[in-house]
This record gives sequence, C-alpha cells and structure tokens, in this order.
Amino acid sequence: MPTFASIADRDAVEAEMPWEARERATTMYDFLSRAKAAHGARPALSFQITSGPKDRAETLTWAQLHARVTQVANLLRKLGVGETDTVAYLLPNCLETAVTLLAGSVAGIVNPVNPLLEAEQIAAILRETKTKVLVTLKSFPKSDIAQKAAEAVKHAPNVQTVLEIDLNRYLSPPKSLIVPFIRPKTPLKHHADVFNFNTEAAKMPGDKLMFADSAGDRVAAYFHTGGTTGMPKVAQHKYSGMIYNGWLGGKLLFDESDVMICPLPLFHVFAAYPILMSAIDAGAHVVLPTPAGYRGEGVFDNFWKLVERWQVTFLITVPTAIAALMQRKVDADISSLRTAISGSAPLPVELYNRFKEATGVEICEGYGLTEATCLVAVNPVDGHKKVGSVGIPLPYTHVRILRKTNGAFIECDVDEVGEICVANPGVFEGSTYTEADKNHDLFAEDRFLRTGDLGRIDPDGYLWITGRAKDLIIRGGHNIDPAEIEEALLIHPAVAFAGAIGQPDSFAGELPCVYVELIAGATVSSEELAAHAKRHIHERAAIPKHIEVMDELPKTAVGKIFKPDLRKRAITRVLDAALAEAGIPAHVVSVVEDKKRGLVAQIATTGTVDDDALKHKLGEFTVAWDWAK
Repeated sequence: MPTFASIADRDAVEAEMPWEARERATTMYDFLSRAKAAHGARPALSFQITSGPKDRAETLTWAQLHARVTQVANLLRKLGVGETDTVAYLLPNCLETAVTLLAGSVAGIVNPVNPLLEAEQIAAILRETKTKVLVTLKSFPKSDIAQKAAEAVKHAPNVQTVLEIDLNRYLSPPKSLIVPFIRPKTPLKHHADVFNFNTEAAKMPGDKLMFADSAGDRVAAYFHTGGTTGMPKVAQHKYSGMIYNGWLGGKLLFDESDVMICPLPLFHVFAAYPILMSAIDAGAHVVLPTPAGYRGEGVFDNFWKLVERWQVTFLITVPTAIAALMQRKVDADISSLRTAISGSAPLPVELYNRFKEATGVEICEGYGLTEATCLVAVNPVDGHKKVGSVGIPLPYTHVRILRKTNGAFIECDVDEVGEICVANPGVFEGSTYTEADKNHDLFAEDRFLRTGDLGRIDPDGYLWITGRAKDLIIRGGHNIDPAEIEEALLIHPAVAFAGAIGQPDSFAGELPCVYVELIAGATVSSEELAAHAKRHIHERAAIPKHIEVMDELPKTAVGKIFKPDLRKRAITRVLDAALAEAGIPAHVVSVVEDKKRGLVAQIATTGTVDDDALKHKLGEFTVAWDWAK
C-alpha cells in the first residue's frame, strides 16, 4: 500500500498511479464485479438489527452481495428504470439499503433520501429527481418512515412503484412473532403500486444482468445536500467520482483484512462513498450496527463490545458520536482498533485528546462535501496529524484558496484566508446541481468548485477551515439554513428583524440560535417566541435552542444584519456559562477576528485557575481561544 504521510507522498502517489491512465473500473457493476472476483468468499457487509454484542447478525460475502445487487438491478430494469430514471430510497441502515444504493446506480440513478426529513421535503426531492421507483420500509414499530413515505408519494405523481422492506426478517422469536400484532396501521393510500422488495428480487436472476451495463461514465447518483430545512439542493454524481472515492480508500487506507464499523447513515455521502466504495475497492468488511446506527438503542452502551465482537480495525465516526462514547468506559478488548476516522463537522482538540487517552487510538480528521462526491482532504493515518486541520488534499484533488476581487479570482498567499475551491474527479464541472440556476457562479475559472467554506493552507500544505461564507449552521454534521429559522420568526407580528446563527456546543458542534429585534412598542417574551418557533419550524433539528430579544440587532451600512457580532455574543454567552458551571473563575472579555483562526475568544481570570481544567473545558468546543492581553 502506498505511503501517504505528506504532500510529497501525495505527489508520489499521483506519479506512480495515474488516475486517468490506470486500468480501473468504469461502471459500478464493473467495480463490484472486480471485488467479487478478488474477494468472493470474504465477508463484505454485516448487519445486526439490535445492538447486543451477541445478538443475531447477518453477513453477506462479496459473492452474495454481487448476486443480490444483480437481482435488484434486474428487478429495477423490469420495473422500467433506465439509465436516466431515478430510484430513490428512504431507509435506515440494513443490508438492503446498501444493495439498493449499488443496484440503483447500476440500473439507473440512485437517490438516497434522509428519512429524518419531513414528508413535504421528501416529496419535493422525489419530484425534483423525477423518481420512478421508491424503496422504503414496510410499516414497523417505533418508526414513522413508512408513514412519511406514503404521504410523500401522494404528492409525487411521478413515483410509479414502491418496494417495501420488512425489517422483521432480521428479528428472532419472540420479537419477530410480536411485530405483526403491534405493527402500525397501514399508511395512507396513494397511486403507486406496492410490492415486497425481497420477494420480487428473489424472482430475478443473480448470476448476470438481463440488460447491457452502461458503456462508460454517466450520472449514477443524486444526493441532496444536508439541509434539514427548506428544499435541499440535489447534487449529481458520476461513476467516476463514486469510484474515485473508493479508489482513494482502497489504495491509501484499507485492505481486505480491515473491518470498518460504520454507524453512520447510508443516505449520507460519508458512509456511501469513503466507506462503502472503499470497501469495494479494498475487499474490506463493513459492519452496520442497528438501523439507526449511533442513534440506535444501546449502540453507545455496547459500542466497545461490538468493536471486540467484529475485531474492528477502523472506527467511522463524527465528533458528536465521539463525545457520547467518551461518556462510556472502554469495557472491552479493542486491541484490534487501529484508527478512527472523523468527518462531517470540526473536531474539538480536547475531544481528540480524551479519545486518544481513553483508547490509545488516533483520530484522523477529514473534509469532504456532497457537491464534490465527498472526499477532499484527510489527516494522514501514518503521518503527522495537525489536530484542528482537516489534513492534506488527497491525490488528484487540487485545492486552491481564492478571493474574488472586481469579478476576478485571486490566489491567496500561504496562511491567508479565502474561499476553499476544489477540483478533483468527484467534481462534476459545470453541472453539480440538477437545477441549472443553482450552478450559477458555483465555479471559479469554470473548474474549481466554490465550496462556500473559508480556509487557509499552511506552509506544510495542510488545510484549515476557519469559517463559512455561505452562513450555514452545522448541527452534528447536518446543515441548517438560517433563513428558514428567520422566516419562521419573522411571521410573528411582534418581530421586526431576526438573525439566526450557530452557537457553539460541546456535543453537536453548533446549535441553532436566533436573535430578534421587535417592532416599535411591541412586547413579547423569549418563551412565547420559542413556542411560536416550535409551531412554525417543522424540522426538529432546526428549532432554536436559544432565543434572545435585543433592543436593536447589529446591522451593516446597508441595513443587513451583521452576523459576526451575533456570533461573538453567542460565543461569549456559551463559554461563560460553561466556565461558570465547571466552577472555573474565568470569563470571556472579548471575541476578536483573527485572519488565520477565525473568531477567537479572549479569556481572563477572576481568581486562581487550574490551567489544565480550563484547557479541558474550553477544548470541548471548536472555538479558538487565547488569554486576554
């Protein structure tokens, strides 16, 4: 396996293994067929519906996975899905979810949809992508996915067929016998035909496709952006970008002996590409614990025992999950574990330190985005890690830090902050989104995707993210559009202005927070506004955790709300509260803008302070801090 520990190693990989010239898979079916040929009898995917370390699990070998994907691809083609038709899935994690992801991209264009969205948003995505077939759950206890799917299909007339997966097949008696009696009532009626996914797939041949595979590269997936409010934008992914993500993992990180535990959802690019596609390239084994992953009942409590059960070598995670794991004792033999890979949101330094101390395992932080078919940069597994950075741009990924001046893009100097712009095989130049107008001004020099993230590249080539130009709130890896929160508050008759931001949180990274200015003479309490917000914001993740009424919101010369001042205010409030709760006699005296680090909290003491305790507490947040001068 090539070494990837520095920029020089990255360049060497490019020289030794040319992406365009190498003999590589060109379609998803070709990609999967190569894994079957190389690793047929080895385990590919394992799933357990409950979290106990001795609970029943089901495993597919690479040969079995290939056969299942072939059957489902044949079924989808029989149902009228061609290469330009869309197969959506609204599913939690299970073996059928991975099969649908792969088979949908073989037969047509696969469209994973977040089941945490509201039915209205799901329907909008189904309409935007012109979904022909929807794969979802049969009604199941403690799940509202079937009900959401039925309601969404009612408002998506393009959906012709619904294929249902019954999770009851994974349960053993007595639970499997009880489910039919407590299963929620049949969802609302709609116009689409409904069939059992596994029953219909079993009728299809699994040894060969009943249709010709694609001739070459094409759009094979639609992934909606992570927005949990409003209508998410839909990004287009080609075979080349999907396979590129797998090629990176297979060549630089994993081999056939590795076991990855992935409690992240397969509707998200992190799990779908860097994990599943890398497993295909490497022949590695992916373990999916419970349908809800980290949200599953007992997953955190049993997690280390699951690592021992499956002899996990790579832990796939996000900062919120790491924070939860650090509240549990390491109560199992985890000596097989080599590395944890974290993404989706910034990793606080203190959380990194606590995890390494508790487990002896390094965390490698990475950076990717839906619009680039995920991977952009990663801290080298075997090289120097700069905690707080997102590491080195990966082979064949060209990252530039640009600023736009008088309509022209100017390259920033080393350590100068600008917009992160990316070109790599995962970037669909010119047509990232399905809606043409969403691609306007999305590219620099017609090639480099403007990510909307602000950052810098240091003298060693490491990428640092310092903020966001596009003003999103990132809660545990989910993107929330502040405009949706502001619009909900602005319909209250007493509210004149509203400014929503992400306030720091030691668990979720950020939580939505909103500041409001009332119309002249109006009075309303924060509690009343909170109740109003709860009624008018349909997505639970977007409901603000803090609402504050101000005499006047800070504004620019042209009357726009000046959000940096609101962020400073929120940082001060949150960090002061955390220090006070911990009994540390210190407080934030100011928050200043630093050209390299973004907003930095200036800390002063009011008594004798245990430096380690203060560093530990402030290290739980991703906010930079310094002692006040």
